[in-house]
Order: sequence, then C-alpha cells, then structure tokens
Amino acid sequence: MPAADDRPRPYRSVLYIPASKERALEKAQGLDCDAIIFDLEDAVAAEEKTAARALLARVLAGADFGDRARIVRVNGLDTPWGREDVVAFAKAIGAGAQVDAILVPKVSSPADLDAVAALVPGVPLWAMMETAAGMLNAAAIAAHPRLGGMVMGTNDLAKELGSRFRADRLPMQAGLGLCLLAAKAHGRIIVDGVYNAFRDEDGLRVECAQGRDMGFDGKTLIHPAQLHTANEAFAPSEAEIDLARRQIAAFEAAEAAGQGVAVVDGKIVENLHVATARQVLARAEAIAARAK
Repeated sequence: MPAADDRPRPYRSVLYIPASKERALEKAQGLDCDAIIFDLEDAVAAEEKTAARALLARVLAGADFGDRARIVRVNGLDTPWGREDVVAFAKAIGAGAQVDAILVPKVSSPADLDAVAALVPGVPLWAMMETAAGMLNAAAIAAHPRLGGMVMGTNDLAKELGSRFRADRLPMQAGLGLCLLAAKAHGRIIVDGVYNAFRDEDGLRVECAQGRDMGFDGKTLIHPAQLHTANEAFAPSEAEIDLARRQIAAFEAAEAAGQGVAVVDGKIVENLHVATARQVLARAEAIAARAK
C-alpha cells in the first residue's frame, strides 16, 4: 500500500469537460476545480471523436491548467476509437503534453487495465467503476500496480442494474461501499459519481454530504455551477479543523505527562484519533495551498 502523503492533493471537485468543445477547454483553465476529466468518451459524438482527440492533445501540450489534476478519459478498447485514443496520448505525453492520468471506462477486471497499461507506459491509470462485474472485482482492480484512482460511474451502473433513482441512493450502496473499501485498502483516490440535476443545489449538497460522510475524496461534476458546493462539502469545516488542533495539542500534553490518552470535549483521544486529526489538517493545508 502506498505511503500516505502528508500534503495530499485535493480531489474535492472533479469536473467533466467534453474534449470536443474548444471554448469549454479554454474556460476550464480558470475554474475553481481540483481536477478535470477531459472526456473523449460519453460527452463526444461518434463523428467528433477523431477531431476531439487531436484538439485535446494540442490543448494539453500548450494550455496552462495550473495545479488542477488533468485526467483524460479515453474510449474503451472495445470501441473503434479506444486504441487510437490511448496510443495518441502516449505519444502526446512523450512529446510534452501535461496529463496526470488516463481514465479507463467500464473497468470490470484488472485485465482491462493491463490492456491499456501496455499501450501507455509510465502514466498512472484511473478506473471508471460502473459495471456490476467491476463492483464484484473492485478489490482486485484497486490492487493493480498502475492504478491511481477510481471514479464511480453511477449512471451506467444504474442502467446495468436496472435500478430506480432514489435520493438516498439505496440501490447504489452495495457498489459504492465495495469500491470505497477497495480504494481505501490500497490507498487509492476515489471520487463519487455525478449528480445529474445540475440546477438543484440543495439536492447536490445532500448527495455531497452523503458521499463525504461515506469517505469519498470528492465528487465528479457535470457543470461549473456545482463546483462551489462540492468544494465546500469535501473540505474540512472550521469546526473540524479546530477540533483536530485541540485533539493533537491535548494528546501531546497527555504524552508529556506520561499518559496514553487525553480527553477533549468529554471524549477520549487516542493515537488513532490523533492520526485522523493530522490527516484533517494536512487536507486543509493542501486545499489552502491550491487556492493560492
């Protein structure tokens, strides 16, 4: 399992941008998102895919996206465009295009990652988790040596399951939980699926809160209007930061006095609570650094 980063890169808001829309690609350079998924798959019509691939390669070779993570979602290798997508970006990255990861759609087993890894050496892979088989194989997928992160594809998963939409996402809970356990066991980033009603801020806030409570690192988004809500939901609150600082201070004082535990707000504070508190502060510091 990879060592924990003391200053983890935030992935609160991960915005999908269609690779075929030059204006959207330009606008994305100034948006307040932690990461961008440049989408060559679902967001691009079949007749536009070849041109979109060339446009995105050109943009990523020259545009400045700052410290936002740049993730390219390619088409699946079982489509007419997937292999050319992967080969083209392997060449583009070799020529200087700035890409942090290749996102592989509909990953159902580690073999799906192996096939892409063979075509694009040295670049981290991310996995779209959106099939029933992917849910059942989540642990093996998360253990893949090239994997950097997992993205929940809840729309495709709902389609495959034949499930109905519910505000509490009860039909999704088994899949979400399996993927979360797998990602956390192997130290991978994992971001929640999209909220389709992009004008429904209250609904988005509720779903973000649910995802954050479950342990997701952030949420994928389909519209810039959703950025503020996700950024706020997946960042430590002032109350959480204050509590973390007080827990660390109290525990250090207890240790100096020869004691193994401390008490803060009437609750026991042990080593594990201090470790969590340090993670909260590291996350807050990383977000603050990204905002500068």
